[in-house]
Amino acid sequence: MVVAALMVVLFAVLAGVSSDQKGAPPVPIGPGGEPVTDSFYFVHRPMAGNGSVTVSVSALTSSIPERPGDLRAGLVPWAKAGLIVKESTRQGSPYAAIMVTGGHGVRMQDNYVDDTAGLPGPVSAAAVRRLRLDRSGDAITGYASADGTHWIKVGAAHVSGLGATVQVGLFVASPPVVDGMGTRGSVSTATFGDLRVQESAAGGDWTGDQVGARSPSFAGYPANTSGSFSESGGRFTVTGAGDIAPAVRETLPTGGTLGEILTGTFAALVAVIVVGALFITTEYRENLIHVTLAAGPRRSRVLAAKAIVLGAVTFVAGLAGALVAGPLGERLARANGVYVFPVTPATQLRVALGTAALLAIASILALCVGVIVRHGAGAVTAVIVAVVLPYILTAVPFMPASVANWLARVTPAAAFAVQQTLVRYDQVASIYTPYNGYYPLAPWAGFAVLAGYAGVSLIVAAVLLRRRDA
Repeated sequence: MVVAALMVVLFAVLAGVSSDQKGAPPVPIGPGGEPVTDSFYFVHRPMAGNGSVTVSVSALTSSIPERPGDLRAGLVPWAKAGLIVKESTRQGSPYAAIMVTGGHGVRMQDNYVDDTAGLPGPVSAAAVRRLRLDRSGDAITGYASADGTHWIKVGAAHVSGLGATVQVGLFVASPPVVDGMGTRGSVSTATFGDLRVQESAAGGDWTGDQVGARSPSFAGYPANTSGSFSESGGRFTVTGAGDIAPAVRETLPTGGTLGEILTGTFAALVAVIVVGALFITTEYRENLIHVTLAAGPRRSRVLAAKAIVLGAVTFVAGLAGALVAGPLGERLARANGVYVFPVTPATQLRVALGTAALLAIASILALCVGVIVRHGAGAVTAVIVAVVLPYILTAVPFMPASVANWLARVTPAAAFAVQQTLVRYDQVASIYTPYNGYYPLAPWAGFAVLAGYAGVSLIVAAVLLRRRDA
């Protein structure tokens, strides 16, 4: 058990020192301290004080690379085009925006994580959407209209830190789209008209910029395309790529997670499975089970005692290893320039407790299987196949998402969800699989799957222990 705890720590140290990303561009951080994707084409000018900006959107088209240098028209559900009020062009700065999307209708979003639905349906020349943002101090209110006369309030946001003068204008973002087991970059173009700004003072000329061109969370433009805007007769045509959203693993592949730092759990799991199985099968092999049952004739009580002792010792060893490994590995990784997705102290404690509980229940499962099969090698093999093999399969990057998520729901490997720290966002299309750190079950729900297997095995082992000869 000491070796199992040390394996967790050793792998954390190796994970911390094996990556070197010193000199990499900084990850943009949002107002809430979370990593964000803040890359889009911005046609903007300053607006001092309170005011309002209105525009109509008559088209939003997207293109996806089919092969190098060749684009095809395609649907990018979260392509975005609309109005934005932003503290500055600095990545991660506070903002609020009202927009049309490729497949989710009108939305109002602010500060990267907040998303509110508005008018449904796609935009077109026959279905023009008119958008408006009103600013009053830190209060931003978004409106949408299908006819320019009847306005519907989509949402309101309190955006702290905007300052007296903000950047306001048009934007287009086009995030990568899910394509099989990966993603492809995309580019979108929107047509705007009737752009009007009401403010207390003139704001200057419109300027076009690609925000976040060198950000690690920007997938870039497809070949032979770039961001641009043109204006003719009051009509703006804007082309852009990127996204304004929380960063996920697919958009920030260089980011590390606490679960990756604790990859030593895999090695520790094998160790505790061996110990758990041998805790009973050795007695069968050496014919000492007669002595044990002579000392304690109540066989179910003997099994319960073994499970309690084994589980308690494993939990303590696993908790000690996780409490040391997590902070140590994270510190070493950050020292080497690796961005680690942040977690709260409560989440860090949950991961440590969950890792210890995972190891403890797995050892009890091995004990029960040992009682059932009465053979050390057979018990170890059976439990490793049941717990470790599915975990390995979910960790294969080429495993189809449907298969990986199924394995992480119904097999004992679902318990690794206790190490999940990444958040899935509905407004970000990505590859949400265990390989990328996203489990289909909530942390303790995944743990409950393993506990269920162990509970059933404990009942079967108790019944067989009472009915069989020693």
